[in-house]
Amino acid sequence: MASIAARSVARHPVLSSSLSAFTTTTGLVAIAEIGDKTQLLSLLLVTRFRQPMPILVAIACATVANHLLAAALGVWIEGLVEPRILRWALAASFLAMAVWTLIPDKLDENDTPKARNGVFVTTLVAFFLAEIGDKTQLATTALAARFDAVFLVTAASTLGLLLANAPVVLLGQQVVARLPLKPIRFIAAIAFAALGLVMLLVG
Repeated sequence: MASIAARSVARHPVLSSSLSAFTTTTGLVAIAEIGDKTQLLSLLLVTRFRQPMPILVAIACATVANHLLAAALGVWIEGLVEPRILRWALAASFLAMAVWTLIPDKLDENDTPKARNGVFVTTLVAFFLAEIGDKTQLATTALAARFDAVFLVTAASTLGLLLANAPVVLLGQQVVARLPLKPIRFIAAIAFAALGLVMLLVG
């Protein structure tokens, strides 16, 4: 079955390209999210409220909304900018993101909001706002411009973010304590740098 699926993808360039865009986006966002301020926020939220399921659902909803806007912005920019300039701009953004990924994020426990409107709404608003200007949001914008795909990149980036946050929300501090954050940040930096170099060399 696997070989049949592989041959089917190989015979359909559009399907192959979409699969590549989806897996690249999912992988990059997942590793970039590890140790990120929004992952730390997830941990603080679940530690304070101890209601993992509404927190996880709220994170998913906030991410879809945030990344949909980010991806739409990326595709809009892609339509405005000349391809040669866009290529250099995206390469520079991925290389900058590689450097940014190496810098550890911090989040003060005092930044965790109080659940005045319920855990779901509190998490939804807090996570949406925390994701604004975050590297995973900016990566979503850049990847959407790179692949010219709003919904595909939104779905993939949301999946990547949930892959990084779901274990933290469901299992808490014990997961974070076991994560080798420095090697993961280094891998993420290499991945972003590699994508930047591909943009420079191949386009």
